[in-house]
Amino acid sequence: MTDPTITDADAPRPLRNTQDSAGGAGRLLSAVFGDLRAVDGALYAAVAATPTPTLDRTLRHLSHAADHSKISFGIAAVLALSGKRPRKAALAGVGAIAVASASANLLGKRLVRRARPDREAARVTLDRHVKMPTSASFPSGHTASAVAFATAVGVVLPPAAVPLGALASAVGYSRVHTGVHYPGDVAAGAVLGIASAAAALAAAAATPSAKTQALLTAARSWPRISIGGALRR
Repeated sequence: MTDPTITDADAPRPLRNTQDSAGGAGRLLSAVFGDLRAVDGALYAAVAATPTPTLDRTLRHLSHAADHSKISFGIAAVLALSGKRPRKAALAGVGAIAVASASANLLGKRLVRRARPDREAARVTLDRHVKMPTSASFPSGHTASAVAFATAVGVVLPPAAVPLGALASAVGYSRVHTGVHYPGDVAAGAVLGIASAAAALAAAAATPSAKTQALLTAARSWPRISIGGALRR
């Protein structure tokens, strides 16, 4: 009696289809990111190559003024002196800046570590130059903080939403115009800013106000006071 013969058709085969699918998805994702980087670089080069002598000085000053969120903090100070609701909006905006700044500088830049654009190679005119930061390029911290402030303040104080949104957009564009960020860095910063504002507003809504806390404290102590009074009687 002979052993059964195993043909090629019956022989077990490695699971190549799954591996090929995973490898194909990885290659596709890599190709998509490559294309996005190419578009990002092309947009940066287009902005650098477009002569805008009237805007250059204005956007350079705006970009510099937005360092460390100086513009946003100045607006917050004015709002804080303008009544109860503007004061609440200012606090929400400052909280959103804190979340956005920490997220951009402590997480985003350290995780991605994208190099800053080569401003000299792109021939960005000297009239636009601000100091090139030493931190990573992705995401734009200026944009994240400006958008976070505008979004949070705009939710609490709707009349301020449009002017602050326009200001945040101008700050974001100024970072590309001055040559220190790619457009993709600014887009990512804007998304991060909106998310940071949402987080700050959610945290503020979940935290009871001082008046609410006092009422809760009184409510908790009320049964004990009543019982104690009844016993004394």
